Amino acid sequence: METNFIHKSAGIIIRDRRLLVERSQGKEFFVSPGGKTKGDEIAKEALVRELKEEFNIEVKEEDLTEFGAFESDAVGKENTKLKMDVFIVKRWEGEPTPSSEVEEIRWIESSNPEGLKLGSIFEHDVIPRLKQMNLID
Repeated sequence: METNFIHKSAGIIIRDRRLLVERSQGKEFFVSPGGKTKGDEIAKEALVRELKEEFNIEVKEEDLTEFGAFESDAVGKENTKLKMDVFIVKRWEGEPTPSSEVEEIRWIESSNPEGLKLGSIFEHDVIPRLKQMNLID
């Protein structure tokens, strides 16, 4: 059986040693801001576009630092893998404000004291590495 791939870009936005996560309308899991690449977009272009659309913040490609590329099974989609390019957003203009696509945003610590359901790539790969790098509490 053929495996399908979903390609997304995600941004790590940190303020006061906390990570910004969002939950889209009707979804159960919190993930970092970002979204699917469209057409022939490269990962950085997709992330800049998504941050503007979802959070009304301006980011330049040169303010994105590559953090890593990750892969996992796509939740609720049989024979589908999620490929995610993750970038640290070093600078942005504006206050992250959720759009109509985004139901809720939170600034979290690595310990996730509220027990939010986090996307697996962020829970198992990204957040532990950010904590190890001493970028979040």
